[in-house]
Amino acid sequence: MTRLNQLLAAALIAMSLGAMAHEGEDHNKKAGPVRKEQKEWGIAGDATGALRTVELAMSDNMRFTPDKLEVKQGDTVKFVVKNSGKLMHEIVIGTKEVLDEHAALMVKFPNMEHEEPYMAHVGPDKIGELVWTFNRAGEFDFACLIAGHYQGGMVGKIKVVANGKKS
Repeated sequence: MTRLNQLLAAALIAMSLGAMAHEGEDHNKKAGPVRKEQKEWGIAGDATGALRTVELAMSDNMRFTPDKLEVKQGDTVKFVVKNSGKLMHEIVIGTKEVLDEHAALMVKFPNMEHEEPYMAHVGPDKIGELVWTFNRAGEFDFACLIAGHYQGGMVGKIKVVANGKKS
């Protein structure tokens, strides 16, 4: 084997070991305080301020249940997300444009690590949580951006109704 082939083989083995180590990690851990950055679709919430809990199921058929939600502007929602599948899944809240862009990056870099307050990674047969304050009215999306899942239709919609308006 040439020296170049040996180096390439070593690099591939090292990358696969890193990917396997990443697969087993607890993706629900949060290091330090949650970064509260205003997004188009809201801001990170505080669990003590959550007046509503929404249970979401995700499965290997690449679907969320329910896949449509309605909340009132100003609501802080605690999402309890159950992964009943055998694959890692995640929930990421955002606009369609932001999710499209992030999904394309996930296809190119499937082991990309990220930890934002508007997303939760949930391992097989595990439960994850995220708390979000919907302080902006509008229609937003949520999705699993793991490569192939988004493309397979693992998406949902959130309608945030402005204060004083009926849907």
